[in-house]
Amino acid sequence: MNAWAARSPCDPRCVAADAARAPAPRVLRRTAAFGRVVAGALAAPGRLGDPEVVRARAQAVLDALDVRLEHRGGTLGEPGPTGTLVVANHISWLDVIALLAVEPVTMLAKNQVGDWPLVGPLVKRAGTMFIDRDSLRELPGTVARIADRLRAGRSVMVFPQGVTWCYGTGGPFRRAAFQAALDAGAPVRPVTLDYFQRRDPTTVAAFVGEDDFARSLGRVIRAADLRVRVTVHRALPPAPGDRRALAARARAAVAGTPAPPARVPGIRRSAPPPVGLRTPDLWTPG
Repeated sequence: MNAWAARSPCDPRCVAADAARAPAPRVLRRTAAFGRVVAGALAAPGRLGDPEVVRARAQAVLDALDVRLEHRGGTLGEPGPTGTLVVANHISWLDVIALLAVEPVTMLAKNQVGDWPLVGPLVKRAGTMFIDRDSLRELPGTVARIADRLRAGRSVMVFPQGVTWCYGTGGPFRRAAFQAALDAGAPVRPVTLDYFQRRDPTTVAAFVGEDDFARSLGRVIRAADLRVRVTVHRALPPAPGDRRALAARARAAVAGTPAPPARVPGIRRSAPPPVGLRTPDLWTPG
């Protein structure tokens, strides 16, 4: 891992150990339903190229797990000659499933996602773009690929934190993907992901640190009344400018904080503090 790689202080200790659990018979039904949905998707021939098929498959995964999807706001894409760069905070592997259930777009994900059991082959067949997030050498090529997709009218979804956090919006947004939006003259759509059990925020869906996918999936299957909220914010219009400022504006929209003031040449401002669930385990590196 290089010195510039994104890092998070979150690890499996941040995940709610006392989260409400579903009854055992319901857990067994969810496990069987999840297996059937994924097996059916993998058995279908070819790529999952049809957006409505992708959306239906993603929604079926959520339904099998009894994860309720709450969608606030409009579409992820923005009408216009280019695609839209969609940016969101990153908490869980469920983020990808929830976003595809709202609107299928091209996902940008780290290589390891493709190796996850069950879900990995599914997202591969949905047309996900995979990258090595620890390789600076690949970065210019990745930016160019994203810009090409945007120019071709395809919307691309990225998680600019570069790493998962237990809750909220921790750490800065990496700026490379925003350069692709500037190069393509594409709008940026901020999106906020939140997880709840009943009405309370929860970290039970978080997939952080050296967590194991099977353990994370098990927590989701056992969780009672789990809900994911996808809040789609107003798009930031395409305009030539500073990718640092664009990334900061997008992060502020995702976090629900005031947008930072415009940068003034010769004056340096400190980075905004992380926004989210503040607990010692979450915000202090372990």
